[in-house]
Amino acid sequence: MVNSQAMVEARSLCKDYGANRAVDEVSFQVSRGEVVGFLGPNGAGKSTTMKMLTGYLNPTAGSALVAGVDVGDDPIAAKRRIGYLPENAPLYDDMMVADFLNYVADVRAVDGDLRKQRLQTICRRCGLDDILGKNVGQLSKGYRQRVGLAQAMVHDPDLLILDEPTSGLDPNQIVEIRELIRELGREKTVILSTHILPEVQASCDRVIIISGGKLVADDTPEMLSGSDGGAVVRVVVRPDSASAAEPTLAAVGGVSGVTSVGVEPDGHVFRVRCAPGEDPREAIFRAAVEHGLVLIDLHRERVSLEDTFRELTTGEVQSHA
Repeated sequence: MVNSQAMVEARSLCKDYGANRAVDEVSFQVSRGEVVGFLGPNGAGKSTTMKMLTGYLNPTAGSALVAGVDVGDDPIAAKRRIGYLPENAPLYDDMMVADFLNYVADVRAVDGDLRKQRLQTICRRCGLDDILGKNVGQLSKGYRQRVGLAQAMVHDPDLLILDEPTSGLDPNQIVEIRELIRELGREKTVILSTHILPEVQASCDRVIIISGGKLVADDTPEMLSGSDGGAVVRVVVRPDSASAAEPTLAAVGGVSGVTSVGVEPDGHVFRVRCAPGEDPREAIFRAAVEHGLVLIDLHRERVSLEDTFRELTTGEVQSHA
């Protein structure tokens, strides 16, 4: 059944390259008007997933829908709704900026009566008015990214998929592109891949994290960073208690979620998220005694989105006492 509120639906997407599975059963939805940060370490499967959403790659299994249209069944109809900026923007260096954008408008079948107004609006918003007569090959990295964004917007799509739009930019250029993306997010659905986590925390409604081809988190930046008002408790148990620890911790009153981080020298580490205003440390201690769990450590900690990202993608724990 199609969710009428979903702009994007990934349904058990898989992509194999020979014996290597780059994307493994990834499923998620993005609602209309959402700005979603799509995160993961290098090689995690982010770009591959984005290419399957846009129809650039065919999935080995599963399907992708855009505005209810199956990308595999009707790629032309789906692509009319999508503006895509790959990590390496598809630009023609020997064309002037104005000619290149007109060429994209031709490819996108933008109506002649609307084209001039549409291109003027896009060039103004992307800050291209002063360079329209320059060849694309003469542009700085920052301006190339602006042209890449403009080509993704020529046909006024409902969905923008942006893969590392600030990659390789200097700090000033990053701020400029970030502000433009934030502005676009007020009127478009945006899926944004980036390694700059503060940027995600500042501008995204939701965060999806992928690691090793698998989806490992899908939540708000506040929930993933613990800044929603809920505390985070770090619990370490003896490894032989680990199998019983997760269900025991999850059943404690005031606990909203439990993440198994993995084994450290001291024992098996769990991150316990608490409901806003709750401090279940005493209840956790009582539950551990009742169920025979051997506690090695139990304390509250401060976390950031970076901490959560590192835990979910590498198993490394950053402790902030």
